[in-house]
Amino acid sequence: MTITHLKPADYATTKWSGGTTTQLAIAPKGAVYADRDFLWRLSSATVELDESDFTALPDYDRVISTLQGDMTLTHNGGEKLTLHPYEIHDFSGADDTHSWGRCTDFNLMLRRGRCRGCVTAHFPQGTEVLALHTGGTALLFCGEGSVTLRVGGETLTLAPHESALIEDAPAQLTVEGSAKLMLAQMYR
Repeated sequence: MTITHLKPADYATTKWSGGTTTQLAIAPKGAVYADRDFLWRLSSATVELDESDFTALPDYDRVISTLQGDMTLTHNGGEKLTLHPYEIHDFSGADDTHSWGRCTDFNLMLRRGRCRGCVTAHFPQGTEVLALHTGGTALLFCGEGSVTLRVGGETLTLAPHESALIEDAPAQLTVEGSAKLMLAQMYR
């Protein structure tokens, strides 16, 4: 198991037509989002437009949530779905996806057929034990507040907008503190 403490200075931020996207982590290391050669990617984007279209990613499955603000989505012209902060929605990157609302999102992209994963929101008040997919990769992102992680005999404190990237994850980790957390897990 290895744990990497990621701070905002470690993330790569780029502009898009409707705001900015901050890449929190990508696998394999050194993969380039624009080349569509990645296994999985975690990012957080600011959406500064009232309406926008998602980039088509036909080879990927996606999991999205908002960290701040609401987002309303429609896939392929279907019913509208509104996401409030820390609500999670899975969809195909092949969908024609349109959104409304200014927000900050949390986005996991998974290469279909080669990688699986999930995102869960946690709001510890004190001590909480989180289950991990053994042997996979996990990223715990601290949206608000701060927490101390205890995993595999190691201790790490996360402040707002910091992450812990855990490779070859053990079965669980303990978080202590008061925070709003997003846990992304990726595995084959």
